[in-house]
Amino acid sequence: MSESITLEKLYEKLQQIDDKLDRFLQERTPSNIIDSNILESLDVMTLLSLPDHLRMSASTLFELGKATADEVSNVTSKERAVESNYLNQLVRMGHVEKFREGRKVYFRINERSEINK
Repeated sequence: MSESITLEKLYEKLQQIDDKLDRFLQERTPSNIIDSNILESLDVMTLLSLPDHLRMSASTLFELGKATADEVSNVTSKERAVESNYLNQLVRMGHVEKFREGRKVYFRINERSEINK
């Protein structure tokens, strides 16, 4: 009996997290930077499946649109090298695109990623 209660509590907590992430994204995402299709198609379960450090980087990148590792590190208060490592992990996982503009390397959420479906 206690196992079913624990599962119910876990499910309720996941629903609360889902609702909070939805509210966070709606409140914090500048609509002029992020295409509305990306916001509508965000897969919360994919974000929840990421480790905390990668989820923070992905959420920050989602908020900023396109950004360098330095710009992401300014928001997350982590070292640039650490954020660069995290963002490259997200690139290898297929959630983030990496591209160069001049001498700077930028990252953005991959529109074909599971995060956006």
